[in-house]
Amino acid sequence: MRDPSVSRNSAGRLSPIRRTADLRRLRNEQFDVLVIGGGVTGAGAAVDAASRGLKVALVEARDFAAGTSSRSSKLIHGGLRYLEQLELHLVHEALTERGLLATRLAPHLVRPVPIMVPLPAANIAQRAWQRGYYGLGVAAYDVFAGVFGAGRGMPLHRHLSRDGARHIFPSLRADKISGAIRYFDGQVDDARLVVNLARTAASLGAAVVTSARVTGFVREARQVVGVRVRDLETPGSETFEVRAKTVVAATGVWSDDMSQMLRDVGLRPGLKVRASKGVHLVVPRSAITGEAGLILRTATSVLFVIPWGGHWIIGTTDTDWQLDRSHPAASARDIRYLLDQVNTVLDRPLTTDDIEGVYAGLRPLLSGEADSTSKLSREHAVVEPMLGLLLVAGGKYTTYRVMAADVIDRAVRRLGGPAQPSRTDQLPLLGADGYAAAWRDRQDLARRHGVTTGVVEHLLERYGTLTVHLLAMMAADPQLAVPLAGAPEYLAAEVAYAALAEGALHLDDVLTRRTRISFETPHRGTESAEHTAQIMGDALGWDATVRQKEIEHYLARVTAERQSQTMPDDATADAARLGVPDVRGLAADRRVELLEIDL
Repeated sequence: MRDPSVSRNSAGRLSPIRRTADLRRLRNEQFDVLVIGGGVTGAGAAVDAASRGLKVALVEARDFAAGTSSRSSKLIHGGLRYLEQLELHLVHEALTERGLLATRLAPHLVRPVPIMVPLPAANIAQRAWQRGYYGLGVAAYDVFAGVFGAGRGMPLHRHLSRDGARHIFPSLRADKISGAIRYFDGQVDDARLVVNLARTAASLGAAVVTSARVTGFVREARQVVGVRVRDLETPGSETFEVRAKTVVAATGVWSDDMSQMLRDVGLRPGLKVRASKGVHLVVPRSAITGEAGLILRTATSVLFVIPWGGHWIIGTTDTDWQLDRSHPAASARDIRYLLDQVNTVLDRPLTTDDIEGVYAGLRPLLSGEADSTSKLSREHAVVEPMLGLLLVAGGKYTTYRVMAADVIDRAVRRLGGPAQPSRTDQLPLLGADGYAAAWRDRQDLARRHGVTTGVVEHLLERYGTLTVHLLAMMAADPQLAVPLAGAPEYLAAEVAYAALAEGALHLDDVLTRRTRISFETPHRGTESAEHTAQIMGDALGWDATVRQKEIEHYLARVTAERQSQTMPDDATADAARLGVPDVRGLAADRRVELLEIDL
């Protein structure tokens, strides 16, 4: 629990000083719950456990949302296709969570985005059947949202004629559609939501440490009583033990690794996770003329074309991936597939010259008998393969809070004592309290701080009511009020704030996750690297050597990713991407561990 004399916002500040203090806590305290994994499920589990009054720690080997949770389609959605597959429980669950996020938990980060379902050109009978079929599905989606959505937060759907559809989306080919249905889902900056969750857990008293890799479990007899951790920010550091009554592994596509750490006792994990690669393209808003997104049916899955500020996000693929999980690579084949699919409905076909950015992520799917990853379950599971160790895997981003509550319910039962129910459905994340009033008064806020309304709107949509802290930083240091080099839509203050309050430790953390410069700019962040490193260096005390090392690593990473995206298949793309080791030295750290095992 946090000190009641410290404000919630201050207690949630993930500063370098806080990291040092939390590392000390990891070494010296015993925790009720230790969470492994700083993705959306792990961060959500830490919030859930801390909000029940438990003593909580969270450790993450790299950065918050460094894996799957920063590489999604940026949608908080109920799963329209699950409705078609009659998986009504999944739709009910997801729409409930969408409503909570958009209206109560994170309205500063989740907002409505219009999406159109184009109806294919056909004869009169087929058109009538298609409009009735899709219309009934979208209407049911709205009904579910209204009945179960815990505060709708989204407008109702609307039927459109062909002319009406092309008025909203002029880039649609007239010969390919007979009309459309427009509905609304939620849009989110996925990485920012995870950072917000981690800070919320910290504000509730959790010890939260990134760049802290779990190398093994601590056991007494046949029970897990903690983990061994290595601090990756201290070269040559020894592993140390962290003691906990219950360990929760929310490690997504790395879930099987947790089981491997207990292979000497013949552990059967009880679940198996397969990784499905999803690739997204980012193109400038000027490349496609439209005021809503699209959802298109493909031979294997669905394709989204989603407006994202001054850009469009196009994705995704859905293919099995068995190569490097830390840095999944998009190949030229993935890129060609997405372009071919979207070009079937656009009046001006997109080419590789239109692409600003590309990102690839891995979905953790509960493995089954299906050969196609698109047919594997999107449900989640919680298992206890060994006393004291809980694994949670599967699910989808939208329902992270349900997964978190389920696994912490199991942890609470293990711990005994009074059963504390989850209350995260009533707990606004940091920045959410007072957001509606702050947005309403944004012009007055801008006037008081001597900035434009556009600047305040930009900050409110990223930080909510925490915006006042960034405005104060800008007032204290005018150099932080300037746009970031190479990415003028972001402010220098956002870089400093990421380092001083959001746990960013490396250049990549800021350019890839605290901001999305790495895929929103044609230069992929290379033109912003030097300015960003200067600001981060001032905040974190980097000398000239560290700054240059950070810049060189980031530039090499971009070069490797660009090269991988020209390769013909997964194997060659993966080999090209692996040319640059992780900035946190994970590759070297793994070599050390292999030597330890061999000895």
